[in-house]
Amino acid sequence: MSKITGFLDQPRIKDKYAPVDARLKHYQEFMLPLDPVAAQKQATRCMDCGIPFCNNGCPVNNIIPDFNNLVFEDDWLAAIETLHSTNNFPEFTGRICPAPCEAACTLNINDDPVGIKSIELAIIERAWQEGWVRPQPPEHKTGKRVAVVGSGPAGLATAQQLARAGHDVTVFEKNDRVGGLMRYGIPDFKMEKSHIDRRVAQMEAEGVVFRTGVLVGAMPEGSRVTNLSKKTVSPEELRAEFDAVVLSGGAEQPRDLPVPGRELDGVHFAMEFLPGQNRVNAGDKLKKQLRADGKHVIVIGGGDTGSDCVGTSNRHGAVSVTQYEVMPQPPEQENKPLVWPYWPMKLRTSTSHEEGAVREFAIATKEFIGKGGKLTGVKTVRMEMVEGKLQEVAGSEETHPADLVLLAMGFVSPLGSVLDAFGVSKDARGNAQAGTDERGGYATDVPGVFAAGDMRRGQSLVVWAIREGRQAARAVDEFLMGTSVLPR
Repeated sequence: MSKITGFLDQPRIKDKYAPVDARLKHYQEFMLPLDPVAAQKQATRCMDCGIPFCNNGCPVNNIIPDFNNLVFEDDWLAAIETLHSTNNFPEFTGRICPAPCEAACTLNINDDPVGIKSIELAIIERAWQEGWVRPQPPEHKTGKRVAVVGSGPAGLATAQQLARAGHDVTVFEKNDRVGGLMRYGIPDFKMEKSHIDRRVAQMEAEGVVFRTGVLVGAMPEGSRVTNLSKKTVSPEELRAEFDAVVLSGGAEQPRDLPVPGRELDGVHFAMEFLPGQNRVNAGDKLKKQLRADGKHVIVIGGGDTGSDCVGTSNRHGAVSVTQYEVMPQPPEQENKPLVWPYWPMKLRTSTSHEEGAVREFAIATKEFIGKGGKLTGVKTVRMEMVEGKLQEVAGSEETHPADLVLLAMGFVSPLGSVLDAFGVSKDARGNAQAGTDERGGYATDVPGVFAAGDMRRGQSLVVWAIREGRQAARAVDEFLMGTSVLPR
């Protein structure tokens, strides 16, 4: 325990951000990580509870009280070793994880929780600065070969764990760069892509081979692939060349809104909008980038993807940005005795919202209005909750001007072509059917083919993808070798 009265003496230290007017002029990260002294002060608030609920609140089961105490004791090397023992990529989660660990913090019952996410980021940033993050090539090679399809966080975690176990791992990515939806779905102002690149360099030094611009199976209908090459690989080729295959692609099928006027020019999925800016930031030349300059923008969907569209639209120079959410506005403060230690439903205001946006709750889209095939407005209706069901409020229809509508209502499943190509059975939601039992977990009904991440569990968090990748790697290692020393 770092300090017995730390939670009484030290208030939570909040993250700091660059001023709004300054950060809207660029696409770089604007969050200012805690310096070592502030991180140590934050760590004093951890009580090392008899039952540390934060450990189970974290999907990768980070050993949070331990690394908090190590930070307090100024033993940063031991802190990163502890953190890396459960999380391959804390620089990802330290930036873009919503921190369910903090919701489960015992202090959160009646006070502000420990700033676990801030401490995690401070640890990994210190580790990179000190040169403590080094390649960990295996001492012995097994001679077994594994193909990982998809290079998002699940695929990267799977590949790194298996390479360290001594297997020869090749990662196949259909886009031109590694990273999956982290690369092309998350704006640079939330996570710059240099963080992915330095991990890729580490993994290459550990023996992982990355093959980008390679499509496994057939091009799925509706796919928006970035700079896809002509190279395709069939499932039969992979299964013949490799001893095991892990399918770890993302949930790329966006939820659509089939209302009148959906076909109008100006109505787009969020993933038609966000990747373009990331590519431009990376130096690519686009013939026609979808932009929000000088437009009235309406973002439909109140989650993280919608928030990313808000932040990007403001940086483009939109005239106005409005975000719609069909559900009623949640309370600003959750009922802690009712929901703790679980993830609460409460109003969350992102940094993008703070940069400028009108947020509308309990509102549904009835129709997209247009002229000459181009979007000019959106017809909406107000909603209310009646006996637990959403119903339209009679006489509440309105029409709002709009030049650009971005659909950000989540993703329903993988696009399906990879699963179909391998002949993998799907569950009721269209995901790969594979359990998580301790033995034989993550295995599909096709021998030697495994599934992990969003492709198996559906749309989820980066931290869940890392967990799934680590566990799938252990399952594959057991399949190949009969036993495994990799952690679950």
